[in-house]
Amino acid sequence: MATRRTETTQESRRLLVQAAGELFAEKGFRRTSFVEIAERAGISRGSIPWHFGNKLGLLEAVLEDRLQAMLAGFGPPEGAADPLEQVMGFVRLPVTRLFITLLGEAVEDGSPIREHYARLHAALRQGARARMRSAALPAGVDPEAFTVLLVGAVIGVHAQWRVAPEAVDLEAVRAVASALLPQDLARH
Repeated sequence: MATRRTETTQESRRLLVQAAGELFAEKGFRRTSFVEIAERAGISRGSIPWHFGNKLGLLEAVLEDRLQAMLAGFGPPEGAADPLEQVMGFVRLPVTRLFITLLGEAVEDGSPIREHYARLHAALRQGARARMRSAALPAGVDPEAFTVLLVGAVIGVHAQWRVAPEAVDLEAVRAVASALLPQDLARH
């Protein structure tokens, strides 16, 4: 049975992860300070190193938390809702903004978050592959290369929509994707 101290510790951790996720999405990893995170969470700044070791440890906790929440939203491929609708739902998720905001930092040489993005992209490709198992791709189309293209397209659509939402009609994008994807994948 959890003690009051354990519950308080878990709640403090949850509040810090939530606040850091919001600030990292708004400002990026490097431009967000412990002070800002602590103020947003309503918790002492000293709690951050106690819970996470350092700022990178906090980022790791945020990325893992958000990745797990995002992947849980996709659900299992069998009997799931329209996969295109799930992808478009992913594009609209507020958490996706975090991943896109930090992507610019992840591609820089020596970035402390590069490895996290490699794992995130691998998880997204794995999810796409799971849905494609029975899809009939055109002859000569490598399934692995197709998943890379699909994940890249989703990331690109999301980035464009975040930068200029008035210029990107997500429903039109969904309709085009539905027309272009193999029908058994679109219906899967």
